[in-house]
Amino acid sequence: MNVSVVLFTSDLRLHDQPPLRAAVEGPRHVVPLFVRDRGVEDAGFAAPNRLAFLADCLRDLDAGLRERGGRLVVRSGDVVDQVCKVAAEADADEVHLAADVSAYAQRREERLRRALEAEGRRLHVHDTVTTAVAPGAVTPASSDHFAVFTPYFRHWSQQRLREPLGAPRALRVPDGVGSEELPVRGGRSRVSEGLASGGETAGRKRLTAWLRGGLAAYEDRHDNLAGDATSRLSPHLHFGTLSPVELVHRARRADGPGAAAFVRQLAWRDFHRQVLAARPDAATADYRTKHDRWRSERTARDDVDAWREGRTGYPVVDAAMRQLRHEGWMHNRGRLLAASFLVKTLYVDWRVGARHFMDLLVDGDVANNQLNWQWMAGTGTDTRPNRVLNPVTQGRRHDPDGAYVRRWVPELAGIEGPAVHEPWKLRGLDPAALTYPAPIVALSDGLARFRRARERD
Repeated sequence: MNVSVVLFTSDLRLHDQPPLRAAVEGPRHVVPLFVRDRGVEDAGFAAPNRLAFLADCLRDLDAGLRERGGRLVVRSGDVVDQVCKVAAEADADEVHLAADVSAYAQRREERLRRALEAEGRRLHVHDTVTTAVAPGAVTPASSDHFAVFTPYFRHWSQQRLREPLGAPRALRVPDGVGSEELPVRGGRSRVSEGLASGGETAGRKRLTAWLRGGLAAYEDRHDNLAGDATSRLSPHLHFGTLSPVELVHRARRADGPGAAAFVRQLAWRDFHRQVLAARPDAATADYRTKHDRWRSERTARDDVDAWREGRTGYPVVDAAMRQLRHEGWMHNRGRLLAASFLVKTLYVDWRVGARHFMDLLVDGDVANNQLNWQWMAGTGTDTRPNRVLNPVTQGRRHDPDGAYVRRWVPELAGIEGPAVHEPWKLRGLDPAALTYPAPIVALSDGLARFRRARERD
């Protein structure tokens, strides 16, 4: 009996699933396997919101496999040990796995390859499962990766993508391979109240609605904070319940400015992955160091606490931080504003902010999260490292009526119109402004401190 193991990682779907489709070709039995990786937990990446969303994903994946005559095998522990055990139990001769880009994933892949080869088994690693274009598929003449997005996007756009694969119609899973119980969502007090549902079924439903009702206006509305006009597909891309290859194909078929803008965002996602694949240390170290003497979490504790809790006194920043805590997700424009305030106004180390986002974001992704934080801090790939986003100006521009602020900062719900972005001007006039904290820092003071620090270096 020919048997393949498919190790699911960040590709928890049946549609356009290259490792699974390769495994089921021919007269083969397949063991669909997910390992709850102890290394991820030990590294502190098993955040409650992502664990809850993951539980949804695994249960939905198991249901889809059972509809096709299969089932999901779940194990816990060291991934390499558990894959080898399952391969031995099933007498499998090969294992299929999606490529990943983090340093941890690359080390895990190499360990797995060596362990399987020692047992006479083969490891097949598949590209373009979690990306539309594989890291390293396009490179400049002078380097192993693109450090600037615009030329990367030009080359990325010229690549011919593979066609999406349909879900397999049937699977045969060998007997005798045991499984743990599927995890259950809930039971963790820190899970965000408004956390969305996970799983491929929920992801495909959201994708269909987005293509029909949101994509066309994306170019004009994606920065509208109150309009909530982004796709909200990032958690599904992070867990792989949706395929980036399929998303690019379907958006391009829709055509128009909105589709083009959305495809550009998918290219940004691939861009960050090719950077991290080439420079794994960018997850924790400056990609382009400016030798900043950042304030640490210890020296800026009160400011950092105010930022985390959404009580900085700058309404649009506080609204974004409260949305993050409630939903485990934040509007992209809100992410930029919150990050700019922490690193440029408070001059706090970008790693403090990146860690807090990873603690709460359901789409918390090492490549996107860390490199976006570095972009805002001026230590990453941004060609304008001194870029500063003024929260008042940005609030008036992207939340002109103040509806986003009033939704997430109820203390200010009684203040109408754009005046909500500067409640300190109303403290003696409007009682609603009195329950909201005064700004913890003057914008001019924070910017001056940042510039002085840069000038010293």
